Amino acid sequence: MTDAAEQGYFTEENSAEAVISRNSGAEDPRLKEVMEVIVRHLHAAVKEIEPTQEEWMKAIMFLTGTGQMCSEWRQEYILLSDITGVSMLVDAINNRKPTGATESTVLGPFHIEDAPERALGDDICLDQKGEPMLVRGRILDIAGNPIPGAKIDVWQANDEGFYDVQQKGLQPDFNLRGVFRANEAGEYWFRGVKPRFYPIPDDGPVGKLLGALGRHPFRPAHLHYIIEASGFETLVTHVFDPDDPYIHSDAVFGVKESLMARFEPVDDPARIKEAGFDGPFFEVRQDFVLAAQ
Repeated sequence: MTDAAEQGYFTEENSAEAVISRNSGAEDPRLKEVMEVIVRHLHAAVKEIEPTQEEWMKAIMFLTGTGQMCSEWRQEYILLSDITGVSMLVDAINNRKPTGATESTVLGPFHIEDAPERALGDDICLDQKGEPMLVRGRILDIAGNPIPGAKIDVWQANDEGFYDVQQKGLQPDFNLRGVFRANEAGEYWFRGVKPRFYPIPDDGPVGKLLGALGRHPFRPAHLHYIIEASGFETLVTHVFDPDDPYIHSDAVFGVKESLMARFEPVDDPARIKEAGFDGPFFEVRQDFVLAAQ
């Protein structure tokens, strides 16, 4: 008697079914389900594209080069996932929020776990380079109630578009990073510098693909947040500058309209004095609404 996994010869017409039947003995049902979907879509794509042998070898070499570019500090496959929109799609599927809750976006590669905890109002810019910025807002629940003590982990690129971990020896350790705790009214505030747009790493296969597609590698200026509070879902998100030149063409599709906050220039002497600055600064106001677990 022929085993079910051995039934049928491979033809162009039944290619997906032949492979799926061969996988029928998989012990993990989720793996079996995932591979069936991938095989069906992959074979359908190949049949629609009808690649030449030379084109298929170019695809193989692209994937080979992508893997060879990966290291302890670089994950080229994540970049590939990012620029094809898959990272954001996976994030959206896994972070569906109730109406009114702040939307999430991708974590990014530059978060570190042991950033120092700072007092509300502290300046996270340790080298004092860049245009001063005050960021403030509230952490709320869906009903608009404050969430006292919420943990707010923030980090950002400097005014040249680099994170501290990209410029060891040039930027101080933990520059433009800090962990804050919301006060009893759910308020938070801190100082930083106005961030700048920057390119994702584009010196590898993914960068060459972007160029071939006529796309740029830039991400618009933004601030990163991870917000945690007991009884609430952890929020990983950004705040974007709506006036950034790349706000409508983020290389990794991370921008959401609800995550834009104006970087308001402040030059009024009274406001400058009240905020404790020596001269003009930018002010950013952004509240975050957490979904209950």
